[in-house]
Amino acid sequence: MAKQNFSIVDDRRSPWATIILLAFPILIEQILTSLVNVVDTAMVGSMGKIATASVSISQSPNMLINGVIMSLGVGFTSLIARSVGANNMARARGLVRQAIVTVIGMGIPATLLCFSLARKIPIWMGGAPEILDSAEMYNRIFALSLIFRCMTMVLTAIYRGFGDSKSPMKINILVNIMNVCGNFLMIFPTREITVLGVSFTMFGCGWGVAGAAAASSLSSTVGSCLLIARCFSSKSLIQLNLKDSFAPDWNELRGVMKLGLPVMLQRVCMTSASIIVTSTVATLGTACVAAQSLAGTAESLSFMPGFAFGTAVTTLYGQSLGAKRPDMAESFLKKTVFMGSIVMAFMTCILFFGSNVIMGFFTPDAEVISIGSTLLKILAIIQIPQLMAMCLTSALQGAGDTKTPLYVTMLSMWGVRVLGVVIFVRVLGFGITTLCICMCTDNVVRCILSFIFYLKKRKGIAKRAMEVNM
Repeated sequence: MAKQNFSIVDDRRSPWATIILLAFPILIEQILTSLVNVVDTAMVGSMGKIATASVSISQSPNMLINGVIMSLGVGFTSLIARSVGANNMARARGLVRQAIVTVIGMGIPATLLCFSLARKIPIWMGGAPEILDSAEMYNRIFALSLIFRCMTMVLTAIYRGFGDSKSPMKINILVNIMNVCGNFLMIFPTREITVLGVSFTMFGCGWGVAGAAAASSLSSTVGSCLLIARCFSSKSLIQLNLKDSFAPDWNELRGVMKLGLPVMLQRVCMTSASIIVTSTVATLGTACVAAQSLAGTAESLSFMPGFAFGTAVTTLYGQSLGAKRPDMAESFLKKTVFMGSIVMAFMTCILFFGSNVIMGFFTPDAEVISIGSTLLKILAIIQIPQLMAMCLTSALQGAGDTKTPLYVTMLSMWGVRVLGVVIFVRVLGFGITTLCICMCTDNVVRCILSFIFYLKKRKGIAKRAMEVNM
C-alpha cells in the first residue's frame, strides 16, 4: 500500500523541526558528497598537477551543458512543491513523468555534443599541451554518463519537492561510496598495500585520469537507475505507473519552460562567466589551475551544507504558498537562514584556520599548497553571504519567480566577477589572489542584491498566493 501523501505544511509540527526533517538528510548527503569529492580530488591530485589540471580544465564547460538540462529541474520542482502543498498529487505525478521524458529528450543530443567536443573543450579553455590527451580521454568517458547524471540531479530535486529528502540521500550515499571504491580500483595500478601490519596485493586497473572518469560515470549511471526505479515503487511518495501516459503534455511543459528558461539563462550566465575565469587562471600556469581547482573543492566542504539549507527553502516556500500560507513561507525562510548561518560560521573557521592542512591533504606539491591555502582563506569569509543569497534565490524560485535571480546573477557575475577579472588580471597583470578576491566580491554583491529584490517582491508574492493557487 502506498504511503500517505506528505506535506511539510503542518501547524502541528514545530517549524524548526520541519526544517531539520527536510534539510538534515540533504545536509548529510551534501557533507558526504563533499567528503567524497575531497577523497576523489586527493586521489587524482596524488598523480600530480598535470592530472589535476586535466580533470579541472573542462569542469566549467561541462557544467554549462549540464546546467541547461538541470535548470528545467527547478521549474519542475517549483510546480511540484506547490502542487503537493495544494494536495494536488495527480498533477505532481504527471509533472514527474514529464520530467523523465524531458531529460531523456534533451540528454541524448547533449551527450553526443559533449563526446564530440571532448578535445576541443580543453583547447578552448587554454589548457597546456601536456594535459590535452588526458583531458580528452576524461571528457569522452565522462560524457557517456551525462544523461544519467542529469537524470539523477533532476529526480533528486523532484523528490525534495515532494518533501522526501531521505530517498535521494540514501541513493546518493550509495553512489558516492561506489565512486570512491571505483576510483581506488581504477585509478591506481596493482600494488602492495599494508593494513594493520598485514601486507597484500591490491588489484588496480592503473587507468589514471581515465579511471577517475570511469568510476564517476559508472556510479552516476547506477544512481540514476535506482532513482527511476524508486519512482515506480509502491513505497514511494511519487508512485508512478507504467500504464500512465508519458506523452509530452505541452501545457505543463510550457509552464515548466516559463520557469526553467530564466534558470537556464542564469546557469549559462554563471557558467560562461566561470569559463572566462577558468581560462584566465589557465594563463597563470598549471600550478594556479591546480590550486584554484583544489581550493574550490575544499570550499565545497563549507558550501554544500549551505546548499542543503538553500535547497530546503525551495520546498518549504513552494509548499507553503501552495497551501496559501505566505506567513509560513516567510517564517520558514527566516528560520532557515538563521540555522544555516550558524553552520556556515563554523565551516568558515575550519576553512580559514585549517587551510594549509586541507590543501596538504589534496596534493603533495608545495607550490600548489602555498597558492591554494591563500585562496582558501579568502573563500572562507564569504560563506554566510553565499548562504543568504542562495536561500533568498531559492525562496523566489519556490514562489515561481525565476527571472529575478537571473537579473541578480547577470549584474553580479558579469558586472563584478568577470569585469574585475578582466581588468585586474588580464589587463593590469595581477595574480591568482586578486582573481579570487573578485570572485568573493561577486558573492557579497549577489547577497545584497538578492536581499533588496526579495524585499520588493515579497508583498506581491503573498498577494498572488492568496488570490490563486499558482
